[in-house]
Amino acid sequence: MNLPREKRLEVALTYIYGIGPSTARKVATDLGLTPDEKVRDLTDEEITKLRQYIDGELQVEGDLRRERTQNVKRLQEIGAYRGVRHRRGLPVNGQRTKTNARTRKGPKKTVGRGKKKG
Repeated sequence: MNLPREKRLEVALTYIYGIGPSTARKVATDLGLTPDEKVRDLTDEEITKLRQYIDGELQVEGDLRRERTQNVKRLQEIGAYRGVRHRRGLPVNGQRTKTNARTRKGPKKTVGRGKKKG
């Protein structure tokens, strides 16, 4: 767990995959730390407490990534609609695809009309 030393604790915790702003605030208050304190100012004891809390209470980094990929694989294997959308690289949650959806579909593939007979 490598946190940026110059940032506030609340912000530094969001660098961990699986911890967002609200979870970071909750972690700080549960451990009795001030969210505005810089990471470099934490004592070794506080860092140890922080590491133990995150390892014990939260699912982060590798475990979380693994679970997410397994969930997607499961949907694909059982042939669920959402699994098919994942496989084809299309939006999963019912968004329109006639326009938009460029993030999932990638850059536009322009289709030409062909040549006019002369």
